[in-house]
Amino acid sequence: MTQQIPSTEPELAGVRNFRDVGGLPTVDGRRVRHGVLFRSGHLAHATDEDAAFLAGLGLHTVFDFRNTADQKLEGPDVELPGVRNVNLPLSDPADGAEFWKMVRDGEIDQLRGILGDGKAAGRMIASYRRIVTERTAEHSQVLHALAEDSVPALMHCAAGKDRAGLSVAVTLLAVGVEREAILGDYLESNAKHRRYKVRRSATSAAAYSPEVMELLGPLFDARAEYLEAAFETVEQTWGGVDAYLEQGLGLSPETRARLRERLLD
Repeated sequence: MTQQIPSTEPELAGVRNFRDVGGLPTVDGRRVRHGVLFRSGHLAHATDEDAAFLAGLGLHTVFDFRNTADQKLEGPDVELPGVRNVNLPLSDPADGAEFWKMVRDGEIDQLRGILGDGKAAGRMIASYRRIVTERTAEHSQVLHALAEDSVPALMHCAAGKDRAGLSVAVTLLAVGVEREAILGDYLESNAKHRRYKVRRSATSAAAYSPEVMELLGPLFDARAEYLEAAFETVEQTWGGVDAYLEQGLGLSPETRARLRERLLD
C-alpha cells in the first residue's frame, strides 16, 4: 500500500532536493500522478527518520545515477526494505573524485583555468549534451523499466539536479509533459534548502574560499540554458522528441502508452 503523499513537502534532514514530480501537466490535458515518480539527491546521509519516510512511499525501484567516485565520496544509499536498487552511472559534470581533489587541495590556478570566464557553464552545457547523445542505453533502460513494473520510483544522483534531472526530464518528455512544466520542475533544484551540501574535508586554506565557491557556482546551479541545451540536442540529433524516443531510446508506441498509463492520471 502506497503512503498518501502529504500536500506539503517533507523536511528530510539528510536527503537534499527530494520532491514528488506529480501534478505536472501534459500537452493533452492529463497530469503526472502523485506518488509514482520522485526525485532527490543521494540517500547516503539519510537519517533513520528519513529512511522511515522513504520506506513508507511504497517504492518499487530506486535509480541511482552516481558513479563509483560519487559513491566513494558520499557513501552507499541507505537500505530501504523491499526496494530494488538500480545503479546506472551517468557522466558527472564535475568529473567526480579527481575534480573534488583539486578543490580540496586548493588548486586555485587550475580551477580558474577550467572554470573561469564562463567555462564552468560551458562545461555544464557540454555535459548535458553528451548525456543526451551518449547515454541513450541507460535512459532506454529506465523508461522500459518504468513502463513494466518499476513504479513507484525514485531517481537520484549526487545533488539530484543534473543526471537525475535529465533522467526525470526524459521521462516527462516521454509521457508528454509540457516543456515549460519540465523546465519549471528542473529549476526547483535552485531553492536554498534543496542545494547540494559539500561535505568534503579541506586540506588547503584556499578550499571553499569565496573565489572557489564563485568558480563552482555554475556547477551547483540549475540553469535553464543547461536543460534547453539538452532539448536542443534532441532536436538537432533526431529531429524531434518522437524520433528521439523511438530511434534513440527504442521506445515503441505500445511501451510509451504503457508508460503513460503508469505515470499519468
